Amino acid sequence: MAPSLPSIQDSLPKNKSLYYNGQWHEPESGEVKETINPGNGQVIDKISQAGAKDVDAAVQAAHEAFTSWRLTTPAQRAAILRKAGNVMREHAAELALLDALDTGNPVAEMLSDANVAAANMDYFAGLIPMLKGETIPQSDDTFHYTLREPLGVVARIVAFNHPVMFAGAKSAAPLAAGCTVIIKPPDQAPLSCLRLAEILSDVFPPGVFNVLPGSVECGKALSTHRLIRKVTLIGSVPTGKAIARAAADTLKPTLFELGGKNALIAFPDADMEKLVVGVARGMNFTWAGQSCGSTSRVFLHESIHDAVLEKVVAYVKREYKAGIPTELSTTMGPVISQAAKDRVMSYIDSAKQEGAKLACGGGAPEGIDGIDGGYFIEPTIFSEVKPPMKIAREEIFGPVMSVFKWSDEAEMLQQVNDTEYGLTAAIFTKDIAIAQNVVKKVEAGFVWVNQVGRHFLGVPFGGYKESGGGREECLDELLSFTQTKSVNINLARS
Repeated sequence: MAPSLPSIQDSLPKNKSLYYNGQWHEPESGEVKETINPGNGQVIDKISQAGAKDVDAAVQAAHEAFTSWRLTTPAQRAAILRKAGNVMREHAAELALLDALDTGNPVAEMLSDANVAAANMDYFAGLIPMLKGETIPQSDDTFHYTLREPLGVVARIVAFNHPVMFAGAKSAAPLAAGCTVIIKPPDQAPLSCLRLAEILSDVFPPGVFNVLPGSVECGKALSTHRLIRKVTLIGSVPTGKAIARAAADTLKPTLFELGGKNALIAFPDADMEKLVVGVARGMNFTWAGQSCGSTSRVFLHESIHDAVLEKVVAYVKREYKAGIPTELSTTMGPVISQAAKDRVMSYIDSAKQEGAKLACGGGAPEGIDGIDGGYFIEPTIFSEVKPPMKIAREEIFGPVMSVFKWSDEAEMLQQVNDTEYGLTAAIFTKDIAIAQNVVKKVEAGFVWVNQVGRHFLGVPFGGYKESGGGREECLDELLSFTQTKSVNINLARS
């Protein structure tokens, strides 16, 4: 039985301004920005934009709240985080609807996002007892031990492809560590984060959880503020580099999950059914390929290339249908903006010009009611792709898959690793020895074998090279929001 959805009007946040210190504030400048429905190109609402003065006020409030939040007992913090998770679950359908409206991702797929965020709250609440030090024996007349203490105010800048999931899930670890958090929603899709602030307003003490919608000025102010002790980003490599440069003046640490040009490698013995589904799903066509983890480069051994490509094309044409994002029947959404659509189409044009063969897609879907004016692109697959081609080297962040034919394993692995990215990879083979050998040689932070796309709480997720720095979804993430204090006690009696 299909789930029922609330009305869009009932789901929209009542507040469109800045949330900090437990209250809603109008921006100092009065600046607002329209948020657009990518499904039809129409304006949804106008959202306040935080500037540098607003950031300073919010950071000061979060810093003041930190002085008491850090002193809450582990049991108190855990209980509050679990309550936040339960509230997210209660509002999961309306949050999914808002993200479908504001990002264009199909609502049926977004229904799990708030639940993923809630699971992170529960997980990190359970890890709080791991925030412990150690004793270090040295001599009879001294006693040494360490303490793990929270960093302070943390800024988390989240991406537009899963706004509420990222806002909720990425708040969990710093809050569990005893830090206070300022979320900067994606400027393209802030609605669900504002609604999240509304539903969590009675859960966290004032100043502990804050939401500042804004654009470049807001992000720069967060990155440079002296009282922000750590800044994190899910986003593009250029944005990550800009934040790293901005954060350098105050030597604040960063945590980045950035872009990817991820490879799926198929060996001749791969299970055909699993492989076809994996190739198609790994591209994340459902949200128009807008995922850093998408396996957008597919390396098929020459002995299976033609058969797999034919089956993948048929699967994609059957399973991914554009439609109104807020309807449960829709299985593929648009890209986020007209600018994004123009960018993706330019990659498709370049692929044609450079000699890649179009296997399917390549244009806008036609004959579908209700999506006029939306930023839709058909699921697009190119074969006969060569390493020097633009679509083989640059992250497109759109529904475009590049398929390569390989015969020599060493040459193929050289091509797989010949990129500045290194977020994910997938390997399909029935031979565990082959899989283990290739896992060791692939330069990526997360590797799937005989599946794609899944995340597992407790298993570190993060990238190599320019795909990021640090690991999330695990104990390492929690510990990264703490610092170690060493204590020495002199026990000598004279």
